[in-house]
Amino acid sequence: MLNVPPQVITLYHTGYQEIREPDIRHGRKNADFGQGFYLTPDRDFSERWGKERKGEAVCVNVYRLNVSGLRVRRLERDAEWLGYILGNRRGQPDVFADADVIIGPIANDTLFDTLGIISSGFLSEAEALRLLSIGPAYTQAVIKTDKAAAQLVWQETNALSSENVRRWGRVLAEEEKTYMEAFAAACQAMEEETESAKTTSP
Repeated sequence: MLNVPPQVITLYHTGYQEIREPDIRHGRKNADFGQGFYLTPDRDFSERWGKERKGEAVCVNVYRLNVSGLRVRRLERDAEWLGYILGNRRGQPDVFADADVIIGPIANDTLFDTLGIISSGFLSEAEALRLLSIGPAYTQAVIKTDKAAAQLVWQETNALSSENVRRWGRVLAEEEKTYMEAFAAACQAMEEETESAKTTSP
């Protein structure tokens, strides 16, 4: 039996308002996947980023994206993915500018503060990829073109209760703690490997 990718994908975006017609040009050009409207197919991941703001409700917008006829670029945690992220962060031309939609892992240093270590320029690409491979791989989908935006159909907007926002906040805090411990351990291991290589080199 053929494993045919679904033609319609359910996507989520958490914010403070109902967004029926997303603006694909609102996002920054130097964001990891370039300019576009950022969503995720993982509702739990989307919800955990809801932050309480006085006088505003946290809400999740639900969409259906029909990818039929769209140029969809799918990325994995590899050198191509890293090169794309770093190129966009540095303001270089978008090498996947022909894509209508880009789907791939979120760089974890955009979720948690790693003090700019990844894109500092002091690491080799192999070292940067090693650090970016730490922790869970959450997926983002970025709507890049008007054609893709026209096929992204709003379904509903659901408010998150204060209780749920606080619960997800606790989940996120624990996840960040685990991630930062693993990140620090990986940095230390890399430093020790570098020092060892210096002492054993002729």
